[in-house]
Amino acid sequence: VITGPCSIETEEQIRAVVAHCVENDIKMMRGGVFKPRSSPYAFRGLGLDGLKLWHEIASEAGIKIVTEVMQTSQIEEMYPYVDVYQVGARNSQNFNLLDELGKVDKAVMIKRGISGTIEELLQSAEYVFSGGNEKLILCERGIRTYERASRNTLDLNAIPILKAKSHLPVIVDPSHGIGIRAYVPQMALAGVMSGADGIIYESHAVPEKAYSDGQQTLDFAQSARLASWIRESFAMRKGFDLL
Repeated sequence: VITGPCSIETEEQIRAVVAHCVENDIKMMRGGVFKPRSSPYAFRGLGLDGLKLWHEIASEAGIKIVTEVMQTSQIEEMYPYVDVYQVGARNSQNFNLLDELGKVDKAVMIKRGISGTIEELLQSAEYVFSGGNEKLILCERGIRTYERASRNTLDLNAIPILKAKSHLPVIVDPSHGIGIRAYVPQMALAGVMSGADGIIYESHAVPEKAYSDGQQTLDFAQSARLASWIRESFAMRKGFDLL
């Protein structure tokens, strides 16, 4: 289970989310300090200073950090403060970035492109792998289709296919996958039952006040319930011979 806000906003917010993770035995926290936004006027993150503050607070609590790297120049400066480099959907075919991440000895989570195919996601992973970094995680986060009832279309078909085509762990992001808070838990549990190795979702103390993606973010009470349900679902899945 990986959870946290879309954007790292303030020290108070970091401490609240870290405390939530500790209380619910969640070992990894997601969040963005460099944010690729559709509008140049939207909040774009606290940058490296925010990451340093986050790392200081999270490391004291034993929480690992998953955060997005957007360009090659950020890799080295982020290195001391990050546990998993996230390659976002918009950068999943940024081959220069993927090449450079192949040279680091930390895990890299690659999200599927906004309209990317399963094969393209695997080829993106191959770029990192061919550079020598075998610490790879694949993430299904929904793809853009003609359907407008949800933010994206979460492609659960991809989970067993990716598991069959590679040896890599596969996780599901239901927050971006459906983009509607009320349905994130259902899609998270569907991801587990589809064979995913983990779930990454967004949480915030007060989602309505989040700087970004509040409409798809769970509050702490909802997040605590979901984390418990996810663990129960993994335990239940162990009994299914087909999985």
